[in-house]
Amino acid sequence: MDDLPARPLTIGWTEHVDFPDWGIRRLRVKIDTGARTSAIDVASYELRSTPSEGLVAELRLALHRKHPQRIKVVQLPVLRMVVVRSTSGIQEERPLIETRMRLGPIVKLVQLTITRRADMRFPVILGRRALAGDFIVDVNRKNLL
Repeated sequence: MDDLPARPLTIGWTEHVDFPDWGIRRLRVKIDTGARTSAIDVASYELRSTPSEGLVAELRLALHRKHPQRIKVVQLPVLRMVVVRSTSGIQEERPLIETRMRLGPIVKLVQLTITRRADMRFPVILGRRALAGDFIVDVNRKNLL
């Protein structure tokens, strides 16, 4: 969106991203071309309706596995509720949010569903929609940017 390269950038199966609107830098993400949507882990979240913004999510992010007591709180509008099917085939309704993400030189708006990924190795997965048009994935490599 802001700094689009002339051609897609090659990335590895895992990278580090920034979420500049949230003040988050170098967060480990797994690139998941098998997933359509992206997802972010939350320690917990609350949804509430406001007259001015509609549905708003307050996310409590515990992004440091070794320091789960370090919580980052962010509030943002919920675009809508979506039904997502997990890899085990279970359908779940999740809030969908949108924020800016920086991966290498590319900054773009991405949509993320909110979920619990505490038992997963990566707090964020980036799916095809977030990658489309800007990145090519080399599954044999990691941390290329």
